[in-house]
Amino acid sequence: MYLVCGEALFDFFSQPDANGASNSNKVAFQAIAGGSPFNVAVGLRRLGVDAGFFAGLSTDYLGKRLEAVLDEEGVRDDFLVHFDAPTTLAMVAVGADGSPHYSFRGEGCADRLLAPKHLPALDDNVRGLHVGSFSLVVQPVADTLLALVERESGKRLITFDPNVRLNPAPSIERWRGQVAKFAQHAHIIKVSDEDLGLLYPDIEPATVAKGWLQHNCQLVIMTRGRQGATVFTRELGHWSVPAREVKTADTVGAGDTFQAALITFLTERQLDNPASLTTLSRETLTDMLNFAVAAAAVTCTRVGPDLPYRDQVI
Repeated sequence: MYLVCGEALFDFFSQPDANGASNSNKVAFQAIAGGSPFNVAVGLRRLGVDAGFFAGLSTDYLGKRLEAVLDEEGVRDDFLVHFDAPTTLAMVAVGADGSPHYSFRGEGCADRLLAPKHLPALDDNVRGLHVGSFSLVVQPVADTLLALVERESGKRLITFDPNVRLNPAPSIERWRGQVAKFAQHAHIIKVSDEDLGLLYPDIEPATVAKGWLQHNCQLVIMTRGRQGATVFTRELGHWSVPAREVKTADTVGAGDTFQAALITFLTERQLDNPASLTTLSRETLTDMLNFAVAAAAVTCTRVGPDLPYRDQVI
């Protein structure tokens, strides 16, 4: 079982005015359950991997809807912590190229309220942990998740995706500091080229990856949108695979799909442990990247974070 940790929220996508009419006192939205870690947990289950979700959920209407989604998808709920606080809302505008632009309403919301006292005891059934997104930088959940990965990095696989969102935490210095702390404990770091550009605009990706690989990290994987993905390793150098050519509806959830697919590939081959990462060949790593790229491409053909099932990834 894989335990995903972090925020759950609702994405509110603005909708076109009906029949092209303009009515300034009305705005139509479609609300979709999301949040990067939430999506990864759902994505793992759809790809056939047992998953749990460690998160703070609201007792409000939207929080109950989030819990219902997790139940329907088969994500374990015994790591959830409930709070009488609101559910975070993310207002999403999709650009002409399908890329999303977010504005968050989350101060004091349930997903941020996880404290160290809520840390779960983990048994051997939990093979790995995944952390990422703005739960890394807002308190008290940031300190809670850091304490968890510090405690567990010597026992099980840790995967990490910064997934930088400046709206809920606008200080890029804060992001750099927190990313550096979590990167010390992760075995696999997945990061987009866009995030690297925000975090380290004057440093080449290969240089950033080399720094991360000096700690626990065995693999750094950079997603590059329409240009595919690149893997950086300690012993085998770095190389890239191309993206799949698809008709893109939007890219919401594509990075989360990629992350879930990486974990799935390793889990299916019983390679989801730190020791196995050092044995992976260039061929196996290329197959892993191609599988993740194929999964992400399916999501790009759909509106919103509608992640694929295992039989839909070829």
